[in-house]
Amino acid sequence: MEKAPVIIVGAGLAGSLMAIYLAQKGLAVEIFESRPDMRKTAISAGRSINLALSDRGILPLQEVGVIDKVMAEAVKMPGRMLHSVEGKLQFAPYGKDSSQYINSISRGGLNQLLMTEAESYPNVNIRFNQKCTDINFDTCTITTEDYTTKAIKTFTGCTIIGGDGANSSVRNALENEIEGYKANVDWLEHGYKELSIPAMEDADFALEKNALHIWPRGNYMLIALPNADGSFTCTLFFPYHGEISFESLNSPEKVQAFFEKQFGDAVPHLVNLQEEFANNPVGKLGTLKCYPWIHSDKAALIGDAAHAIVPFYGQGMNASFEDCRVLNACIEEHGVGNWSAAYKAYQDLRKINGDAIGNLAVENFHEMRDHVADPTFRKKRTLEHILENTYDDYHSKYSLVTFQPAVSYAVARDLGNQQDALLMDLCKEVEDVESLDIPAIYEQLKALKASV
Repeated sequence: MEKAPVIIVGAGLAGSLMAIYLAQKGLAVEIFESRPDMRKTAISAGRSINLALSDRGILPLQEVGVIDKVMAEAVKMPGRMLHSVEGKLQFAPYGKDSSQYINSISRGGLNQLLMTEAESYPNVNIRFNQKCTDINFDTCTITTEDYTTKAIKTFTGCTIIGGDGANSSVRNALENEIEGYKANVDWLEHGYKELSIPAMEDADFALEKNALHIWPRGNYMLIALPNADGSFTCTLFFPYHGEISFESLNSPEKVQAFFEKQFGDAVPHLVNLQEEFANNPVGKLGTLKCYPWIHSDKAALIGDAAHAIVPFYGQGMNASFEDCRVLNACIEEHGVGNWSAAYKAYQDLRKINGDAIGNLAVENFHEMRDHVADPTFRKKRTLEHILENTYDDYHSKYSLVTFQPAVSYAVARDLGNQQDALLMDLCKEVEDVESLDIPAIYEQLKALKASV
């Protein structure tokens, strides 16, 4: 067994979960987190985008034994609730029936739970307010500066895992260390601003509880996810610049008029609209791709440090948790301490899938804002629903990504996009999808599946 600890940089979702996996193997783990302990310090508002926990994320939480605690704070969402400009509602199921759903959960609450669980193991220690200022991969040491005391210290481990998010210090160190290292962020021309709908006086929900609410408006959209306390966390995805943009909504009057025109049925519930719109920051949305994710037996990246993605497939956290599950399986396969072999196997399995979910998330942004209200798209979803309830081995692209963790993201993207193209073409030609030859379509879909 390793004597020097595994060093994890970042006590976020991925870092905390990875620590639990390693602790259960008897490994000593030292986690270095730049932020203060969020269990003792209020989380800054405006950047929490609620998380959608689905099957890929549930599986690792089951493996480490924390799923019951997590699900106690989750709200089931079996579908989208679409809000038209006129305020009309249409519910669109995610899966074939109510047994398939995603779960709305607070990022901060889940992170706190995982940190507490990690610290319940005597071989795990989390050091807060520790900014990683330097990494020496040859000696497997990191240097940190304490934000509070300004003390500078050096720590040595057996290997280093970077779970420190999109602005990863570990990834930056790899970029400086490895000749030809590639890292690129593709930014959207949209940002996001968080808003909120509080619980009603009787702690009830102001909107349908069990749904992800979307106000799709072509070039932009508002979404709302339920919280266990009866409130909703809302996010406006909006262009930075242009005629309709964060730049153009530059007065309380313009904000109010715009929301009343475009999101009229939400406005009565957005009771802190003016204050939140003025004070909450505009967040950036980008897709990170980098290579390599590993450095011999010295280091590996997990989660957003390796593949930060935009939030439009609800898979950022799920993909990060899947990283931890796969890396844990690779360590088990190659033996504790054989970091080089485990890391290589992990990278071979995950890099292609990190790229795939990054691409899928951008594609789904266009689908959510542009297409969910389109008549052809709705017919396609109706046809998918018929197929999913007729044939057990047919899964829509959304189902492949969200409810089929045995199918890799890369396969889900390739097969799902081919299925979408076929079904969209068919739905353009008919008024009623039930008039289509469903068995013949299924045979075409089977042929696509066989070719991927």
